[in-house]
Order: sequence, then structure tokens, then C-alpha cells
Amino acid sequence: MKRCFIFSAGTFYGMRERPASGDLVIAADAGYRTCQKEGIVPDLLLGDFDSMEQPADFQNVLRVPVEKDDTDTMLAIRTAIKEKCGEVYLYGATGGKRMDHTLANLQSLMWICHQGVRGYLYDDDFVYTAIRNETLTIPKTVEWGLVSVFCLSEPAAGITETGMQYSLTDATLRADQPLAVSNHMTEPRASISVRDGTLIVGWQLPPL
Repeated sequence: MKRCFIFSAGTFYGMRERPASGDLVIAADAGYRTCQKEGIVPDLLLGDFDSMEQPADFQNVLRVPVEKDDTDTMLAIRTAIKEKCGEVYLYGATGGKRMDHTLANLQSLMWICHQGVRGYLYDDDFVYTAIRNETLTIPKTVEWGLVSVFCLSEPAAGITETGMQYSLTDATLRADQPLAVSNHMTEPRASISVRDGTLIVGWQLPPL
């Protein structure tokens, strides 16, 4: 399966998955600096370059207007989908000085899911993904590890959570109810199912 790694200009907390041969690597604007620090040469650098100067020594650059509908990260995501990548890994998509971009990138995770592709957004010892009308199973890698589930759009129904301190059975979550935040894994595997709707699921990772 072809994967895409996108490096954005937010806070970089370290590599959990690294690109391999055949993967697509995109630097979104100042995410290029993270690539340089990690010794990764992106296949494409795109952005409006409001966060850094366009490097003179990198050739494969797509410069986009500052006034546009999509963020640089979202343009990178659209490129990944166009290139038929089956998984998208987002680094530098949280933190920084702009909470609005963190929220936008969580929305983008949902859009990735709606294209039938799995997206992973890495935060500080946490990873997020989106699920829709499916079941996600998470292995426990941290004792008493945290799991949080959010509904960020229309109400999601038929939600069941098992393997955690607080279980749910055929529940409904709404965007105005943070009911499923900060749960804890109690079994070797936790399961989150949603019958109708889209959820953002985040879980704790071991420290790097």
C-alpha cells in the first residue's frame, strides 16, 4: 500500500513511522524544516511560503497563492488522495501558535476518512484517526493508556466501546458532548465501533 507522509509547520514531536521506498513525502511550507532536521528529502514542497522563504536549492516546488480556500496541509492531503495513497501520516499538524490549524487538521482527518483512506495525526505521545461506520481496535502499549473519542459533526449513533474503564453500548455522541474524553484502557485491546457517523479517536503512545 502506498503511503503519504505530510510534514506541516506545527510542533514536531518526533517520528513514529518513517517513510520507506515508494512512499510519497510532502512538505507543507515550513514543514520543510522538519524534513531537513530529520534527514528526509520530500518528493514535493508546496505552500504559499508565509511561514518560511522558498528555498532556492530545492527544485520540486509547488507555490500556491496566499489567498486560497485550502490550507497548505489540506492541499498536501488532496495531493495524497490524488496519488492514490492508502494511508496518510500527518506530522507537525498540531501545536505551534495556531489552535485554528489544529482544529482544521482534525477536520481534515475526517475528510481523509470519507475518501476511504486511513489518516493518522501525531501529537505529543498521542495519535488521532477518524473512523466512519466501522470498528477500530487499539492495542494497549501504555499501562492505563488514555483513549478519547469525539464527534465533531452530525450526531454519531450506535457507538460501543469495550476494553476500557468506562464502556459504552449503542450510545450516541454529539458535537456538544465531550462524553468520551479521557477513558483508560484496561484490556490488552480496546474496541470502538460506530454504526452511523464519523468519530475522531485518539490514544496514548509510549514516550519516544
